[in-house]
Amino acid sequence: MTVSERAHELAMAAAQAAADKKAQDIVIIDVGDQLAITDAFLLAAAPNERQVLAIVDAIEERLLELPEKAKPVRREGERGGRWVLLDYVDIVVHVQHTEEREFYALDRLWKDCPQIPFVDRDLVEAEAAAGNTSAE
Repeated sequence: MTVSERAHELAMAAAQAAADKKAQDIVIIDVGDQLAITDAFLLAAAPNERQVLAIVDAIEERLLELPEKAKPVRREGERGGRWVLLDYVDIVVHVQHTEEREFYALDRLWKDCPQIPFVDRDLVEAEAAAGNTSAE
């Protein structure tokens, strides 16, 4: 894995913020060996423009709450709400409408790059709670 510790921290925080807003198909791709401009891409999808924008806002808010606050150096695509890009230098976040996600298939474009595992903490907690109730 070529991502820096900072990039990993940002990617995980951003992915969790996206998951908290019900983003779909969240993927973190380690592009550090292929690109000099960033370490990782975070991809997430939503079924409508309003949710795309809500996910983007949640990511920005969450990364500002980190001990070493992170603000995007660039934000593009907000007006249409179909594909918003947030550039944090260490990571680049792509929040896409489901149709754009399927059409542009960034996952396939970067398929030779390793993925960084992400598990939504709410799913882990739900599974743990389900396991505790079934054991009783």
